[in-house]
Amino acid sequence: MSIHEECGVFGVISPQPGDVGRLAYYGLYSLQHRGQESCGIVVNDDGVFASHKDLGLVGEVFGRETLARLPRGTMAVGHTRYGTTGASVRSNCQPIEVNHQKGRMALAHNGNLSNAARLRDALELSGAIFHSTSDTEIIAYIVTKERLSTPSIEDALSAAMDRLEGAYSLVLMSPQKLICARDPHGFRPLCYGKMEDGTYVAASESCALAAVGAEFVRDLEPGEILVFSKGGVVSRREHCGKVEPAPCIFEYIYFARPDSVIDGVSVHTARLRAGEILAKTYPVQADVVVGVPDSGLDAALGYSRTSGIPYGIGLIKNKYIGRTFIAPGQDHRLDQVKIKLSAVRDSVAGKRVVLVDDSIVRGTTSGRIVSLLREAGASEIHLRISAPPFLNPCYYGTDIDSRDNLIACHHTVEEIAEIVGADSLGYLPVEQLGALIGKGCCCDACFTGRYPTPIPMDTRKDRFEQKLSEKRS
Repeated sequence: MSIHEECGVFGVISPQPGDVGRLAYYGLYSLQHRGQESCGIVVNDDGVFASHKDLGLVGEVFGRETLARLPRGTMAVGHTRYGTTGASVRSNCQPIEVNHQKGRMALAHNGNLSNAARLRDALELSGAIFHSTSDTEIIAYIVTKERLSTPSIEDALSAAMDRLEGAYSLVLMSPQKLICARDPHGFRPLCYGKMEDGTYVAASESCALAAVGAEFVRDLEPGEILVFSKGGVVSRREHCGKVEPAPCIFEYIYFARPDSVIDGVSVHTARLRAGEILAKTYPVQADVVVGVPDSGLDAALGYSRTSGIPYGIGLIKNKYIGRTFIAPGQDHRLDQVKIKLSAVRDSVAGKRVVLVDDSIVRGTTSGRIVSLLREAGASEIHLRISAPPFLNPCYYGTDIDSRDNLIACHHTVEEIAEIVGADSLGYLPVEQLGALIGKGCCCDACFTGRYPTPIPMDTRKDRFEQKLSEKRS
């Protein structure tokens, strides 16, 4: 089992034909941290769709010639993927395109449906034929089916939302409209902005708006549907307020870029607060505070400021290596840590080090980082984690599908410290999660087991591939 971040979505609609595909490309680059398996862009040129999708990073999939082949248009939808449902194959690349009786549609999805298996079974029994194993195609089928009996694509999407459970932030493109939607719990972020020429841009994070020169307008509210067209912007709120909002707290701890603002809360500030809380909860005598790049750096700075212990650069990250979690297996993950991080000996040799990281999943990576600092001469290493212990699976877009490999499910804090080789270990207290964002409404199920939606029976990422295999046998 391997933990991954989820996906990034991006959409653009311009009042005049232009190089919207290139705007989407820049937007996806800034969302690369959210998904590194595959990416794709679909451009709408007066109702004619042109696309390019493939496995790989944005810079690998879209070269100069590939971008040049995308036509000018008035709309585009883009996606970077790590899939929590469906294998890493080209058929699961997004955006998904549908050509049906009422017109074409392209759909990009960030999140994970907790009722995907039940919906897919019902669709297959009604005659639906699936070409992928991602839950995004399930959403596309339901929207298409509803479109046959509704007056508009936004009405079809609204009707589809009555059947969807779990996490979904969507950017949908029809021949005439760009439509965004966020699930009623607001698990995953989604926002929009506006450029000086009247171009509207929607994205998973505000950092993508800044990358293309758009001014942030606001986040979509949980349950909100936004419709962009030549007539302007229309907000539909029939799904708002049906349930209590539950944005994913791990967006602030790990997933999002620190320069993003989600639901009015700076990710950077939330991580600083985590460090402050750790310093107050687990004080220690030390000489230097070191953060694990990248998402541990802000919390380390917060720990340093509160404790008065100097902040130091103790670890250097090779920026050309993807996140540790991307490696497919345990052996590969170990090798990747060696390539990805190196210790700055002058910063840690002979010193008592406070090492701040965002989480411990299995303990393998944490153990290797502690070893790096030991080899560089650190005399003591006190590990501080800006999240509580992982104790439960996630069904909303974080690839934690089993308790089996979660170290905190099988060992005490003291035992974990010994396993990873740290002199002491402190996790963020679970009751302090709300303090990170200044409000108590958030999804913390991976730490507490309090799930906002019904729990699915089958949580395997490859459950649809397995189902196909069973049918063939």
